[in-house]
Amino acid sequence: MADQIIAPVRKPRADAVRNRERVLKAAKIVFSTGGAEASLEAVARRAGVGIGTLYRHFPTREALFEAVYRREVDQLGELAEQLKNDAAPVDALRRWLRSNVEFVATKKGMSAALAIAVQGSSELSTYSFDRLTQAVGALLDRAVAAGEIRSDIGPEDLLRALVGMCYMHDQPGWQKSVLRLLDVFVDGLRVPGKARRQTRLPPRRSDAAAKAKGSPQRSRGRK
Repeated sequence: MADQIIAPVRKPRADAVRNRERVLKAAKIVFSTGGAEASLEAVARRAGVGIGTLYRHFPTREALFEAVYRREVDQLGELAEQLKNDAAPVDALRRWLRSNVEFVATKKGMSAALAIAVQGSSELSTYSFDRLTQAVGALLDRAVAAGEIRSDIGPEDLLRALVGMCYMHDQPGWQKSVLRLLDVFVDGLRVPGKARRQTRLPPRRSDAAAKAKGSPQRSRGRK
């Protein structure tokens, strides 16, 4: 039997990769503001590509929604890895949780169609939960090991609290309120004595002047 010749797998062209990324970025913005009913034509216009190019990458609305969702989850995972090296433990945890507010805003904007995509793929739901739990878990473990965050809370607790804060707000500008609540929440997780670092402030000028003025008088009084 003659050996079969296997054709090498071709990598996507650079312009095709760029177009796909532009579509995903545009879709995130369009779906976050316009919701599930936002048109794919609007996404194509914002990305600066033809509708045919969009459909070549994403043949259905659900396929595009799923790709946007996966991209957001992957970026949050990458952000956690970066923050582990670039930020103090509590700051890293806080910044990662704050970045999730933008992710939830995107998810809320496309919740209807995304629900269909997730229902059709239990793997997607499992993948996102595992990826996000692992990401926040690594940051949480680091903060606990540093003695900055209490140890009786788990990564699932953090994610549930975050989702709860995001989904109980539906009014315009809800992200600002959630970010404020998130800061309060993180401060509440701090180990007692770590929430505020006491800083020794220099004496006020008036106090310093009074002490300086009083010192010679006391010296003269002893003579």
